[in-house]
Amino acid sequence: MRHGYAHHAVLAMAPDADDGAPGAAVTVALCGRWDHEPPCPVAAHHTGVERVGNELHLRILFATEPHLEPRVRRDIDRALGQGELTGPTGATTRWRLLRSGMREPTPDEAAHLDRLTRG
Repeated sequence: MRHGYAHHAVLAMAPDADDGAPGAAVTVALCGRWDHEPPCPVAAHHTGVERVGNELHLRILFATEPHLEPRVRRDIDRALGQGELTGPTGATTRWRLLRSGMREPTPDEAAHLDRLTRG
């Protein structure tokens, strides 16, 4: 049975860079490619972003079986730690991972996590 989890990361990233690229990198790490048909094979997930100057704050919600949680977190960190993604147009977006780790889901995230665990 899947459970819901939250992960938070902060990246240094140029203000004009593609804010969606790090989330796409996470999707590639978890699903093999960013443009796949559902369901996600290892962890249903959603990446929210918030720009704060030259930093991009990512909030990654995911649902997976409890024994896979450490693997999913390692895959997220590995994807973000690579620091770049080349998109379908050939443009490469770069960033630097500043910090990343487990966070407790907030009460506001409960409904979204519920959809991910059922999805």
